[in-house]
Amino acid sequence: MHGLKQAIDKHIFAEDPDLTFAVLDGAAIPDLLEQLFALQPQHECLYMGDLEPDMAEVAPYLVQLEPNSDFASWVIGLGWGKHWGIFLQTSADFRAVRQHLRRFLVTYSEEGRPLMFRFYDPRVLRVHLTKCKPEELQALFGPVANYVVEDEDPKAALKFTLDSGALKPERLSLNER
Repeated sequence: MHGLKQAIDKHIFAEDPDLTFAVLDGAAIPDLLEQLFALQPQHECLYMGDLEPDMAEVAPYLVQLEPNSDFASWVIGLGWGKHWGIFLQTSADFRAVRQHLRRFLVTYSEEGRPLMFRFYDPRVLRVHLTKCKPEELQALFGPVANYVVEDEDPKAALKFTLDSGALKPERLSLNER
């Protein structure tokens, strides 16, 4: 697993001096809140306001990841392949990234009903990005330089960037060496 973690680190922390963030799904990570409290990375819930404890447990959290931190090691070491969340790189600060991502939490059905959009589930994002129109891609990326998500095969990652407004997906092998 050590080699796999190093390969993942290389891809999610590759774009210095950009910052690396994760959007983590509390519903998929049983002890996320405990780990956030214990290891204290910069983090904040994407939902607004004071949440009831049961809602706080399953909410999505934006977390700034630092290379070689205990929290990053925990997320990558235990969570890769388990759909815990997505990674992104940006030069924008924490507040700007949170504000940007909050815009995508709710979408609307054809009947106009609000629906929760779990874009932070890598299984959702990797499919959704490939179906977006150019203006939707522009909106989703905003200040984000790239998104990195686990592939269906956890020995690979998918990196999505925009190139002249077009989605540029790249499959990254995570072969342990």
